[in-house]
Amino acid sequence: MKSTFKILTLISTLCFVSLSTSFSSLAVSEQKVEEAEPEKGPNRGRLLKKDNFAIELSIFETGVPPEFRVWATENGKTIDPAKVELNVKLTRLGDGVDNINFFQEGQYLRGDMFIYEPHSFIVSLTAKYQGKTYSWQYDNFEGRTSIDEKIAEAMEISTEVVGPSTFHESIEVFGNLTLPADASSNVYARFDGLVKKVHVKLGDAIKKGQLLLTLESNESLQSYQVTSTQKGIVSAVNVTSGEQSKGRILLTVTNDETLVAELAVFPLDLAKINIGAKTTLNINGVEEQYTSKIDSRVLKVRNDQAKLFRVLVNNSDSLLSEGSFVSARIEIGSFDVAMAVKRNALQSFRDFTVVYAKVGNEYEVRMLELGRIVGDEIEVLGGISLGTEYVTENSYILKADVEKSGASHDH
Repeated sequence: MKSTFKILTLISTLCFVSLSTSFSSLAVSEQKVEEAEPEKGPNRGRLLKKDNFAIELSIFETGVPPEFRVWATENGKTIDPAKVELNVKLTRLGDGVDNINFFQEGQYLRGDMFIYEPHSFIVSLTAKYQGKTYSWQYDNFEGRTSIDEKIAEAMEISTEVVGPSTFHESIEVFGNLTLPADASSNVYARFDGLVKKVHVKLGDAIKKGQLLLTLESNESLQSYQVTSTQKGIVSAVNVTSGEQSKGRILLTVTNDETLVAELAVFPLDLAKINIGAKTTLNINGVEEQYTSKIDSRVLKVRNDQAKLFRVLVNNSDSLLSEGSFVSARIEIGSFDVAMAVKRNALQSFRDFTVVYAKVGNEYEVRMLELGRIVGDEIEVLGGISLGTEYVTENSYILKADVEKSGASHDH
């Protein structure tokens, strides 16, 4: 029976994981118990009662940054705020505790600090009135969900840490690969004569000093050999055995270890390009990216007014070919930012752009103040702490679970 039970358990587990493509079937978040709507006071705040004493705690944000305002009553009658000593502690997920004290303002008590987003915390309230101490504690969560670590792994939810970054601004340009001017070497006979043997054929890879031709001089009738002055590829064969050399080009050897990407830059961007600028190239038909720098430029502009900038490309493995199309990004500047996140981590929550911070098995929104965008990163000006672990891949799963839970502000 035990072995049968283990097999059934294993089958159940495999079936559960196999449904990971269906978010609703996985039930990624913990079971949420439907809670009754908290009792509200006349100012639309949460009403907390003990004996005949009551506190109404409200987040007020009309015309001001969000702050706590509190009204106190005894037996339903308003109490002079000056007679109540109040403290609220907000325990946030991974971000410590906000300690809020209160001062009288008119007929209510006003908190002494701004309540920043998200309004998601454990609220601990202590009130002292006429020698008695009253305490309450409750959860006020929004934009928060919990996912078991193994389920998060199965759903490929990946994280990184918020940190500084160096942004590299660039412009995109296009062009193609060509050979350097000195890539090809033409092979001639030193003395006119009969070509007795051609030792190579078109497309052969040859080494420097390799035998190319054997000829017989017309004057001395002595045989002599022609060897290659460079390594490369035989790119042209203009003679066959038994022919006369006649002072012409017999062979051409081309060294393609280095190619040149000629990139077209139009007038609007010309002032941004500097010789030596870092350049990242994507070459048609080749998966690997190549990194190089601007080596030189062609003085004359083309008919379309583009100027060609030349980038040397290492082709020692002979994977690249002359004439291939190239797209490239030329770096035009760089700057450091204190904090950055990946753009694919961004999600929407209410009217905010957020990422999901991860603390243990819990995930919660962090409303971001964003700055400059470069590549796949975006500068963060506020809303999250340096060193916070946040979700970079498949954050839409968390967004769906949060929306399903219906968690929202409790004002």
